[in-house]
Amino acid sequence: MSQKAGYGLGSFLDMWGHWLYSSFAYSVFNIFLGVAPGLISTAMMLKTLMDAASDAAFGWLSDNTRTRWGRRRPFMLVGGVLAGIGLPLLFAVGRDWTQTQYFIFMLVSLLIYAPVMSCFNMPWVSLGAEMTPDYHERTVVFQVKNAIQKLPELGLFVAVQFATLSIFNGSNGKPDVLQGAQVYTAILGAIMVAVSIAMFLLVRERYYEKVVVTQTAKVPFRDTLYRTLRNKPFRTLLSAMMAYGMATAMVGTLGFYLTVYYVCKGDLALGGRWNSAMGLSGMAFGFAGIFFFGAIAKRFGKRVGMMAVLSGAIAAFIGDWFFYNPDYPVLQLLASGCVAFTGAGFWTIYGSMLADVVDHDELQTEQRREGSFSACQSWISRAGMALGSGASGWILQFTGFDSQIQGPQDENVILVMRLLMSGVPVVGLLIALVLVSRFKLDEARVHEIRLQLEARRGTV
Repeated sequence: MSQKAGYGLGSFLDMWGHWLYSSFAYSVFNIFLGVAPGLISTAMMLKTLMDAASDAAFGWLSDNTRTRWGRRRPFMLVGGVLAGIGLPLLFAVGRDWTQTQYFIFMLVSLLIYAPVMSCFNMPWVSLGAEMTPDYHERTVVFQVKNAIQKLPELGLFVAVQFATLSIFNGSNGKPDVLQGAQVYTAILGAIMVAVSIAMFLLVRERYYEKVVVTQTAKVPFRDTLYRTLRNKPFRTLLSAMMAYGMATAMVGTLGFYLTVYYVCKGDLALGGRWNSAMGLSGMAFGFAGIFFFGAIAKRFGKRVGMMAVLSGAIAAFIGDWFFYNPDYPVLQLLASGCVAFTGAGFWTIYGSMLADVVDHDELQTEQRREGSFSACQSWISRAGMALGSGASGWILQFTGFDSQIQGPQDENVILVMRLLMSGVPVVGLLIALVLVSRFKLDEARVHEIRLQLEARRGTV
């Protein structure tokens, strides 16, 4: 359990290093500093493309690294410490810059930060597939990891509320969101440094000594994409994840804007408080989702468990039409809760299914290539998510949203937001549901693969 918990601590860096910026970016740069949302989403899209390239490099490097501390842990330590130090620097901007200056700063700082996060994240993601050879314990590993993840997720939800605390009010009596963001990211960055050190001490690389060090052949960089995509179960799983990720990323910012400008009538501070409450709701529902869908996967298999997740997610996003309601603002807790309930189930089962795919690949190639799979997954999924996040700001502009209006937005703007919030994800989730139904690695097949591997290279 100490190793499972140590692995799960990585979610602090993953959540804050990857997703905190997107939680803060629109509040700081659009609402407070007046930067056009299209420029913000463009910078974030280009950063995601850089993620794809740097993830591929560090996934490949960690597959081929041999040290006395293993092949993943050194990268995790160095990358995690640097990511914690760099987090508050992403908001080290002036208050009277032009939109072009803000955009250039955002773009340059994000393009530097992306490889730093890749140095941590790719070895960490890769390590998840080699924690255990057992079909069901793999799900337990990701249950523990995602249960721990609810704590840093809460950090995302309370970010705006922290930044709008009265202690950060300016001379005009309104919240100085930029100063609040700078203080908040400095605190979280220090926690990230401490967590990186704790992970290095707690986790172990189970496959390293008995399997990896005996493989003298290096993994060619070109195989990171080409040979990995030849694995049919991986293509199916990756395509489903892309459909899920793109569809939800495209409307990722709309929920916050509906809370502030529809439910809370333009009151940013009130919206921040509701956002925090929604975070608590998501935390509670997410805990339940981890174990609910994990139990389904254990009883009926991971494919059935994943299909149940996606069906529930479709219902959750349709429900958003009713849950964002200014007459009954408490229903927002169900909006975030139901999405978190299914999202936790998705990532729990997805990580476990990916570990099964790596075993399938080892049987064919006689190499443990967790880093290659993590890297290839990043190449493809980051490109899709870049398009999704890049479109999110333009989608917001398409609705007619005007950040200069200090109060409720036009009714037609809100109507379009609500339609997109419910409609876009459902399309992607239906595609993902069809793809998952075609995934062939069930429990019997994975057990058969494990027996063949252990007969060939021994147990781990």
